[in-house]
Amino acid sequence: MTEPAPPDLVRVVLADDHPMYRYGVAAVLADEPRVALVGQAASGSELLELVASAGPDVVVTDMRMPDMDGIAVTGALLEVQPELPVLVLTMHDDDESVYGALRAGARGYLLKGADSTELVSTILALAAGGTSFGPSVARRIVGTFLETSEKFARGAFPELTNRERQVLDLLAAGRRNSAIAAELGMSEKTVRNHLSAILAKLQVEDRSAAIVRAREAGLGR
Repeated sequence: MTEPAPPDLVRVVLADDHPMYRYGVAAVLADEPRVALVGQAASGSELLELVASAGPDVVVTDMRMPDMDGIAVTGALLEVQPELPVLVLTMHDDDESVYGALRAGARGYLLKGADSTELVSTILALAAGGTSFGPSVARRIVGTFLETSEKFARGAFPELTNRERQVLDLLAAGRRNSAIAAELGMSEKTVRNHLSAILAKLQVEDRSAAIVRAREAGLGR
């Protein structure tokens, strides 16, 4: 079902196989003067047809639907319209759902427990070209990124000893030799010896070059 909308409003289509939930979202959007709900679908295949006919600015889709899930629908939509903002609105915040949607190209991911203000602000953010994720999803994404970065940093420079890696990490964080010595409980002479070994093993000319290499590998955080 397609409905007309004034040209200055953000045109939204919604897909969810639960009629009462669609009714609730429609009620929220009806109270928002900047947004117009121009169509609703009960399945993934219906959504694909609806988008083709309604030309929305933002697509809001559930993750679990009878024929196609939100990941498959998002991928299919973006194959045809790569710039179309898709917001996944779902009860599911497991890794498979979240990262599957992101890999498919979704620009937003929001849990159904979000309030009406957050839903509207997310839709408007996507329409303006941004991305938006609910707090719990954002924390999951950031946590995964930090974990990956830490693992990468720990795996960098296997030629260094643990102590040399500690010295390099502090060096990349901007510490002077005296501060490194104090933090690691060693003399400045020992720090200089470690630095000499680090420069040799990394095959760089000076501490500035070592800092660049270390920061590229995720050290110095």
